[in-house]
Amino acid sequence: MVTGAHMILYSADAEADRAFFRDVLKFPSVDAGHGWLIFALPPSELAVHPAERGGQHEIYLMCEDVAAAMSQLASLGVECSDLSEQRWGSITTITLPGGGKLGLYQPKHPRP
Repeated sequence: MVTGAHMILYSADAEADRAFFRDVLKFPSVDAGHGWLIFALPPSELAVHPAERGGQHEIYLMCEDVAAAMSQLASLGVECSDLSEQRWGSITTITLPGGGKLGLYQPKHPRP
C-alpha cells in the first residue's frame, strides 16, 4: 500500500538549502523541473510521540558516529550545536544555509 515517504523542508532560502543537500551532504537528486530538486534519502524510520496537539513534525538525519559527522561537517563550514546526550541517542542540530535547523543523531535504540 505505502511505497515510501516524501518529506518537505520549508526554507527562507530554498536554493541555498537545496545546494547544501546536493553539494555538502551529497544526497542524490532528480530535477523535477525548473531546478526543483527532489532528493533521495537514506533508509529511514518513523516514531510517533505523544503531544498536547498534533501537527508538529521534526526531521532528524541519522548517522553511525555523530561526533565524526560533526567534525566532518565543521571541516565543510557547517555549524552544529553542542552535542546533547539523550536516552534515545546523541544529538546535535545543523544550521542550514536558509537559517533553518535540522537534527542529526546517533541512535542508541535498536533499528527496525
